[in-house]
Amino acid sequence: MKAADALRIKIVLLGLRNTGKSSLMNNLFGKDVAIVSNIPGTTTDPVSKAMELDELGPVSVIDTAGLDDEGDIGKERIKKTLEKIENADIHLLVSRIDKEPAESEVTLAETIAKKNGILIIVLTFADKSANPLKLEWAKKYPHCTVNNLSKDGIEDFKKSVISLKEKITFEITPLEGIVKEGDLLLMVTPIDASAPKGRLIMPQVETIRDSLDKNCGTLVIKEHKVKFFYDSLKIKPALVITDSQAFHEVAANIPQEQKLTSFSILYARKKGDLSEFVEGLAELKKYIDERTNAVAQSSSQGCEASLLPSNTRVLVLEACSHHAKEEDIGTVKIPALFRKLIDKNAEFEFLKSLPERENLLKYSVIIHCGACMITRTAMVSRLEKIKESGVPIVNYGLFLAWANKLLPRALEPFSEIYSRWKDFEFVIK
Repeated sequence: MKAADALRIKIVLLGLRNTGKSSLMNNLFGKDVAIVSNIPGTTTDPVSKAMELDELGPVSVIDTAGLDDEGDIGKERIKKTLEKIENADIHLLVSRIDKEPAESEVTLAETIAKKNGILIIVLTFADKSANPLKLEWAKKYPHCTVNNLSKDGIEDFKKSVISLKEKITFEITPLEGIVKEGDLLLMVTPIDASAPKGRLIMPQVETIRDSLDKNCGTLVIKEHKVKFFYDSLKIKPALVITDSQAFHEVAANIPQEQKLTSFSILYARKKGDLSEFVEGLAELKKYIDERTNAVAQSSSQGCEASLLPSNTRVLVLEACSHHAKEEDIGTVKIPALFRKLIDKNAEFEFLKSLPERENLLKYSVIIHCGACMITRTAMVSRLEKIKESGVPIVNYGLFLAWANKLLPRALEPFSEIYSRWKDFEFVIK
């Protein structure tokens, strides 16, 4: 079974047109996986291929369009290339050894370095006479030299890439630091219209696997069987983990003192920054309080609350494409709860990719999915941009825990976060 793409290290090939990016990709794989041509601009949209790269493990290697692509279509191709750069774990800047460093190459290398990105300059066309300025520039960064035709230097290039393992920050596992060997875990996985046919969703699969790796016992059940199995257990679970949509039903059938959280909250920590999502929820509550006070003041003045202007705009942001069903959590359930609990006139927009900063500023709050289908690097990049905009962001699981009056309880398994927020007033009044 192949590793999920969200778990693969992203290696992105960057550079000007006709610097040998596609040839380098073919040599890395040992076969033709990318089209090679002397015609500039052969690679248009990013091309991604998966492989196991020795000690580095599962990786996705992404070939991109040239940084010097031309015309309106070229600008769009460059835009896609830059998007891949932001989400990359390893950047391979491919540059001809016989040419002076181009301004775009210099700028890109500096940008990656300033962000503490992992970068290797790969000097190609090693059969040509080296340009002194190119060599001087390349010495500022880790670099290697290859000849794609003769394959000289390819093995050293591979070793250079594999050696970067120590510099990569790998994602934590879903249960890291919150369970111990021998714990019994109860996992609640509803099988409804939105569940994939014949399969479990990624967070459930990864969490079950992680529990086995940690030598825990795991009981997987559906939401309507919680009370029956829970009451039948001689050993009570160290933790109950549920799909966020079943929070209310699960909480109603287990003791108040039982530790409880959701797969989505596990992923808020795994893929991003749990504390930032909690802070976003705190900001949302401030917004609710301000609105409640405005409604109360309006009522005391004899005005109808329904006549208050509503400028609440919510962005529901997801990380993958799927067909929304009638019971879809992002497009149906969360908007319904938001309108019921916060603002019945709230306007919603549903996107799969992050808007530009100027467009972000129009939203009152962003509610993000569990991000199980993208890497932590990609999610952190999103969070950094959102934080710069000042718009609060909340995770699906945290929002649903709050809506079901289960905060700060659902944070209890995360001791550091819980100790910080346990006295915060999350309760809906």
